[in-house]
Amino acid sequence: MRVGVDVSPLRQTGAGTARHVNGLLDALAGRDGIDVKQLAFGGSGRLASVARDTAWYLAGLPLAARDVDVLHCTTFRGPLRSPVPFTVTIHDLAVVRHPELFPRWHRTSGRLAIGPVARAATRVLAVSEFTKREAIGLLGVPEERVRVIGNAIDACFTPDGEAAGGEYVLAVGTLEPRKNLRRVEEAARIAGLELRVVGPRGWGDIASPSWLGPVSDEDLARLYRGALCLAYPSLYEGFGIPVLEAMACGTPVVTSRDGATQEVAGGAAVLVEPLDAGSIAAGLHEAIARRAELRELGLARAGSFTWAGVADAAVSAWTEIA
Repeated sequence: MRVGVDVSPLRQTGAGTARHVNGLLDALAGRDGIDVKQLAFGGSGRLASVARDTAWYLAGLPLAARDVDVLHCTTFRGPLRSPVPFTVTIHDLAVVRHPELFPRWHRTSGRLAIGPVARAATRVLAVSEFTKREAIGLLGVPEERVRVIGNAIDACFTPDGEAAGGEYVLAVGTLEPRKNLRRVEEAARIAGLELRVVGPRGWGDIASPSWLGPVSDEDLARLYRGALCLAYPSLYEGFGIPVLEAMACGTPVVTSRDGATQEVAGGAAVLVEPLDAGSIAAGLHEAIARRAELRELGLARAGSFTWAGVADAAVSAWTEIA
């Protein structure tokens, strides 16, 4: 089976979406019966992004996919009509659930595209059960057309290796409103703990005196290993890869209750109310006090997510429709 895979997100971001695309491609490499044709358009600039979101997905991508058996769109952006069956991955529905947290172009173009594309797709691939429910409830996608494929993490995130020095709480993510950084900073102040923040610059005038900037995966793993805990009380996620990365490094996790990150944590993290800095601060202290217990629970939980499993689920969905 020849599968055309849209790899355009790799030209736009190094965040969670890119991690998913790279992990899936690596797991598919050399797999018997699967021939991957990578499809992409444009660069990382604003004009290239606008052209990609319009001309590429509406016309260019369907033309490029004429010689494949199945087209796989790695984000919610895809064609409204395709010459072959196609799947679309939904990583989250934050732009629909919380449009006020996004820049105007992303908010407008995303909300216009995500529903029609998801409903046009032969199958929707959700990264979590939470996101599957969101796709059904918010976009009107029939449940029988949605498959959960999951997520996983890179091999460098292990408990073995060098750890960063100092006593600190770590926050990881793009600097954007839904990451809830202001409350994380307030919680660290209440708890009397040093905070270190890593991730690319985003939008929404989010800044932090604790920001170290973007770092390599190797340096990120060092920071996870050295941290007292990870603070990840995001306002909304479709999965929450940093939760898994931290647990794989043996680091206790504090994250939001009643969402995708609670699902990912699977009982191996401290759950808090993300709108309450006091709750987050109490969660930080609890995670540190329970460090040994949470380390073992987290390592076991992280080990249940693999890119091979993600690839298996994707191939199963492609086989259904090819």
